[in-house]
Amino acid sequence: MLVRIVRMTFQEDKLSDFHTIFDGSKHQIRAFPGNRFLQLLSDPDHPNVRMTYSLWDSAEELDAYRKSELFRTTWAATKVLFAERAIAFSGENLETIPLLDEA
Repeated sequence: MLVRIVRMTFQEDKLSDFHTIFDGSKHQIRAFPGNRFLQLLSDPDHPNVRMTYSLWDSAEELDAYRKSELFRTTWAATKVLFAERAIAFSGENLETIPLLDEA
């Protein structure tokens, strides 16, 4: 399982434009082969920062998404809204620690 996190800082007046783009593409992204989870996060200390957290079956399937027309059109529309360059990184899950029962 591959975890992908992308941190994006938007121009303050462009944040609603991003949400429109995300709302229009989120179900297609989530349905893309190999995608197991998609979440949009906000930074509580920086109101114009959004992060996507996604889980992929493999790096190859993430790469297939990144080479797709869906990604190209969505990313092209999104990156012009940035105030700073996006930061993205991936990691392979080594261990998941479940919550302990509080019985």
